Amino acid sequence: MMHPPRSIIHALFDRARANPGRPCVYASGTTVSYGTLAEEAARVAGGLRELGLRRGDRAALFLANSVEFLVAYLGAQLAGATVVLVNTQYRQVELRHILGDSGARLCVTDGARREELERVRPGLPELEVLVQAGAPAAGAVSLAELRAGSAPHMDPGAIDPNDLALIGYTSGTTGRAKGAMLTHANLAANSAAVTQAWGWTEGDRLLLTLPLFHIHGLGVGIHGTLYSGAQVNLRPGFEASEVFDELLAGTPTMFFGVPTMYGRLIAEARRRGQRPPPIRLYVSGSAPLSPQTFAEFAELFGQPILERYGMTETVMNLTNPLEGERRPGTVGMPFPGQEARIVDVRTRAPLPDGEVGEIQVRGPHVFKGYWRRDDATAEAFDTGGWFNTGDLGVRSADGYYTIVGRARELIISGGYNIYPRELEEVLATLPGVAEVAVFGEPDPDFGERVVAAIVPAPGVSLTADEVIAYCRERLAAYKKPRRVIFCEALPRNALGKVQKHLIGG
Repeated sequence: MMHPPRSIIHALFDRARANPGRPCVYASGTTVSYGTLAEEAARVAGGLRELGLRRGDRAALFLANSVEFLVAYLGAQLAGATVVLVNTQYRQVELRHILGDSGARLCVTDGARREELERVRPGLPELEVLVQAGAPAAGAVSLAELRAGSAPHMDPGAIDPNDLALIGYTSGTTGRAKGAMLTHANLAANSAAVTQAWGWTEGDRLLLTLPLFHIHGLGVGIHGTLYSGAQVNLRPGFEASEVFDELLAGTPTMFFGVPTMYGRLIAEARRRGQRPPPIRLYVSGSAPLSPQTFAEFAELFGQPILERYGMTETVMNLTNPLEGERRPGTVGMPFPGQEARIVDVRTRAPLPDGEVGEIQVRGPHVFKGYWRRDDATAEAFDTGGWFNTGDLGVRSADGYYTIVGRARELIISGGYNIYPRELEEVLATLPGVAEVAVFGEPDPDFGERVVAAIVPAPGVSLTADEVIAYCRERLAAYKKPRRVIFCEALPRNALGKVQKHLIGG
């Protein structure tokens, strides 16, 4: 495997110096070259340093897919800051936690999210500076002015590979989301492994509709593009008809998606009765891809999807092969330079092929630990540097890994991670709720859907619509329950633990 650059920033500047006019990003009708992207990132870096941002400070990004996101992301890292990724669907509860926990000094946002951010800002004394993309606005620094007028800070040489590049908040199964600390070296090593495994070269054109606040879109799609010198068509979001049109036109060579997207593309292909020309690579991740979806897509599009397995803490772990059998229902084998194994959940001893246990991974891609959570970091790692993924799996005799469940209660719906404890805490504040339990159940479209079981207080009458509306007002829309169950009591075991698997019907 080729020796990776010291950081993704170094990769960008290497490409910009070698071929500044080469197209890099196409977005909203505009093409941005490698040279222009590097220069604008350097100007943003210079402007952020003039605003007082220093090495190790946290800079949050709370804005939609755009060139502005990219120049803010790269510029903040070039200035020495650690980027904190913020889901654009987050609302007050989540924003207050992530911005407060990370101690972000600066936040880059856009007009669509500014109002939500202002609601929580009074409780965040460390958040000193707002930078706004789009039209200039009172009380915020203009990102456009930084891109156009700041003195550029062009030197990536000060970036230490072991410095924190980003903090991605990951949905755990208990308590609040934890910040996974990824270094520049982690990100560069992962991109080196991914581009090698998938044959990703500067000749590729990636159609990317995944959100950049998610490690799938940013850590795989954008980082891989910059590392390989390829091009990316960056879209604001996924629209099946638009993606299908692009595929019919034959311009992309790669498309990355989650299973829900592939289900929409299957429906679009059936509706139109057309088959796009083959592209080099379709990749699926962020949630399990059912063998049925795998087979239907292969039939309608004439080529199999490559399924892989990753997570915020590690970016990419396992992949089906580029050349060779892409086995449905499996997530393949470790990427180059990485290791994986199956261990007993209780004893932590390695298990032979064919036995179910927890998946552990090890390699230069594995994160540094959880931000300000030494306890969680210690719990996450086993002896020898093995990271406990929390996922249950089995390895076949010929090396393919299959995920069979989760050691924890994480819900994955439409590619998004949702943890029950957060919803339970919010619903517990709804007047009239005596007890609540949240869990996931299978859903043919989203993989899983959120279910809330509620015990109303005596004499209180609640409706499912009231419960859903209460959640939607306080949390991202994808976290709201899609089914609400009202019951007289929650089933518990002898120790008082709620037995969620007994709730349903």
